[in-house]
Amino acid sequence: MSALNIVLPLGSSLLSLVFAALVFDQWRQTHRSFQLVWSIGLLWFGISAGTEFAGSAFGWNEALYRAWYLFGACLVAAYLGMGTIYLLGRTSFGYFAAVTVVLGGVLSWVFSLLPDPKTGLLLYPGAVKVGAAAFVFATIGAIAIGLATALRREWAAHIALAVLVAGSLAAAYLVLTAPLPAPGFVLATDTRVPIGAAFPGYVRVLTGPFNIFGALCLVFGAVFSAYVYMPKRKLLPAQAVSVPVLAQLWYFVAVVVNLVASLPGAARGLFAGKLNSRVPATLLIAAGGLVPSVTSGLNRFGITWVFFLGEFVGVGLIFTGFLVSEDVFRNLRVIAAGTVWRRREKAEASG
Repeated sequence: MSALNIVLPLGSSLLSLVFAALVFDQWRQTHRSFQLVWSIGLLWFGISAGTEFAGSAFGWNEALYRAWYLFGACLVAAYLGMGTIYLLGRTSFGYFAAVTVVLGGVLSWVFSLLPDPKTGLLLYPGAVKVGAAAFVFATIGAIAIGLATALRREWAAHIALAVLVAGSLAAAYLVLTAPLPAPGFVLATDTRVPIGAAFPGYVRVLTGPFNIFGALCLVFGAVFSAYVYMPKRKLLPAQAVSVPVLAQLWYFVAVVVNLVASLPGAARGLFAGKLNSRVPATLLIAAGGLVPSVTSGLNRFGITWVFFLGEFVGVGLIFTGFLVSEDVFRNLRVIAAGTVWRRREKAEASG
């Protein structure tokens, strides 16, 4: 067993937990919902990576394996993406979130119907009913999120969170009660990295909706935030279509085109020291969300050697993006000043 199987998960876990504490402390100061949800997602990340460290260092067991799958495969990306929805709650990002929810439901249903190319049988046996239920639930949730975005935008993130919490409870029940063949876990034979093959098919088809929703919202939300704060070159107008659904599609295309056109100006601003710190910060967060999404997807297809590395690089990039932001340093200075002030008050009172 490689020492990296111990070192990388340990580093990911410690960094995630420290990061979660910093973001939670920011929430205590400002009471912004996205900070609280992000701190929860980072806590899930720390727990998931902690199970990987414990399993690699001391040996895997059924309890560790279930915790790894629940927190890592289901919850981490979803709650980080949910934090981004709260961050962009005053924009029309709720429409994009609704699309990702229904896309996850569609793919869950499709995966449950896929045949195994080797045997011709279902790739995920026993998953058809769960896949169909996930599709129906995701569709209803997406409609609710979309309607809230259109009619009462401040409720869109709350509804999305309610959908996520309900899905999390269902996933937790299925993961914790699913029968597992002895020894209660499965590791890749070459890398000793955990894979989800021990779980029945009806559990495995549920990871798609959580990760698709979370990764897309986190990555594209970060990119959109960078676009908001960067100097823009607008080749396409943001509003050119009056039909609601087509208008949102046009807006998405316009943002992508204008973002690409604005990158050279943003690069010049970065080297000139004139670029808003939120632009590189959010781009680093986008990259940090993308890397572990890719490596965890490769894990499902048997490519496991980059799994732990992808997690470590991902949380490192997100943490770097967090530190790059001037807002963070301002808040950290406030924390330090408040700590010194409280100590001075206690010293004066005791004197």
